[in-house]
Amino acid sequence: MTIASSWIYGLMGGILIGVSASILLAFNGRIAGISGMINGVLEFSPTQRWRWYFLGGMIAGGFIYEYILPLPSTPASGVAVIPMILGGLLVGWGTRMGNGCTSGHGVCGLGRLSMRSLVSVISFLASGMITVYITRHLIN
Repeated sequence: MTIASSWIYGLMGGILIGVSASILLAFNGRIAGISGMINGVLEFSPTQRWRWYFLGGMIAGGFIYEYILPLPSTPASGVAVIPMILGGLLVGWGTRMGNGCTSGHGVCGLGRLSMRSLVSVISFLASGMITVYITRHLIN
């Protein structure tokens, strides 16, 4: 992948994320917040079946991309599967406690013009910038 084409992959991925969130909202009246979606999956209710389909599609898409149709320049993660799963579960638990994650507020919340999501995204970005400044410039 050249530098000129790398932004195209990011743009295509962003468009696909936005389209999938929009389709879910338009046709199902549901918000594609993953932390809330996983919480609903754990209820095992027949009315929550749509959550299984959405999450299954996310997992299948990642699997297909990684193992069936990888791009030649896709870097290997180098992380063992068990720690990756445990880390994902911890992140999911934390985002559920925090009422959503950066991407949920950024993609779904801002798209719905939610003031709470705007404040959340600004807070997330400011925290990230401060963290980078501290770790790159103040801690040697």
